Amino acid sequence: MTLRWVCWVAIVWSTVCSIAGAGPTSAEKASRASQAIENMVVATDARLGGDDARSRLIVDLSKPVPLTAFTLADPYRVVIDLPQIAFQLPAKAGEQGRGLVKAFRYGLVMRGGSRLVIDTKGPVRVDKAFVLDPIDGQPARLVIDLVSVDRETFMRNLALQAPPQRQATAVKSEPLRAAEGDPRPLIVLDPGHGGIDGGTVAPSGEAEKAIVLEFAHELREQLEKTGHYQVVMTRTDDTFISLGDRVQVARNNKAALFISIHADALARRSAETRGATVYTVSDSASDAEAARLAEAENRADVIAGVDLSIEPDEIADILIDLTQRETRVFSGQFARTVVGELRSAVRLHRHPLRSAGFRVLKAPDVPSVLIELGYVSSPHDLKLMLSEGWRKRATGAMVQAINSFFAPRLAGASRSKAEAGSH
Repeated sequence: MTLRWVCWVAIVWSTVCSIAGAGPTSAEKASRASQAIENMVVATDARLGGDDARSRLIVDLSKPVPLTAFTLADPYRVVIDLPQIAFQLPAKAGEQGRGLVKAFRYGLVMRGGSRLVIDTKGPVRVDKAFVLDPIDGQPARLVIDLVSVDRETFMRNLALQAPPQRQATAVKSEPLRAAEGDPRPLIVLDPGHGGIDGGTVAPSGEAEKAIVLEFAHELREQLEKTGHYQVVMTRTDDTFISLGDRVQVARNNKAALFISIHADALARRSAETRGATVYTVSDSASDAEAARLAEAENRADVIAGVDLSIEPDEIADILIDLTQRETRVFSGQFARTVVGELRSAVRLHRHPLRSAGFRVLKAPDVPSVLIELGYVSSPHDLKLMLSEGWRKRATGAMVQAINSFFAPRLAGASRSKAEAGSH
């Protein structure tokens, strides 16, 4: 299953589910869902033209849509915000550049909103950004004209452009099922990547963002079956969530534990490089591979065209403030427990416990770990991660680790409840 097919299925299913919940009868629900799919805007082709002075990107659409275009610096990018679009572009569209364009990427950034991000070779000005109506059998066309400028001009234009409205991608975490005052620990599961940020992709086309989302759903189900925990996910579908918003979901919900779930890839295959790895945050990476991975993961917001300069001060403080030593101690304790439980259930990396400067783990008051399930670049790991049996073993081991981590608190809660009942 290719990345683009996964995205298309997720978008359609999300639309069907949201429409299906609104009608009073099954027939009306089905009719509305069918109409929503029929009315969905589809991008079918994209092409680049031009040279190092002026370049044009054209995207064919099934119908016209409004757009908003703005530029970002360091690295130079042009961001196009659009209504929700199903991207059915040719394989590897956007990977090769031309003229002023190095590459471009696209995807869902929130339910109801899509984004196109153009990486440019240098400073540019958006000369024109418009959508042509369909005519004479030709589809509607999104047209972006870029012109080369010097950095001084670029920065002056950047200061003058209206600041882009930051889309509310995720801070509104799903409502808790528990009533106010529920004493059970709250766990936040964070499936990495999503939407425009696809993460790594296997040579056979499977996307990291889809693999880790399925794993998170399975882990959530297993945790909820115990009855001991409240569980919140940073995303439940193929939507982009900024790193700051992922951290804020945990803080807003006063989470007792934050687990970010990923699947790594290596450019060069190695038979020895396999297995799961558990990471905690640190100012300096435990090794070169950990540093490489953290640097790659920390670019998620850049990939999606998020302007980090407009992050609220509170988010900036979260990403910098590492002063709470107690939180790190608890994170390390949980990481060691996870490695111990996973060791008997799945294959681990030869160095399974590591640390690096992951931004998503930097909430100062929430114990946090990042788990790499395996390598999508390894055929053996990929086969396992796609296996239902492996997922059940791995999530079962995770539940055991979580139970061990919270055992003292759960035991204390049970004693308090028993004492209260005896009076």
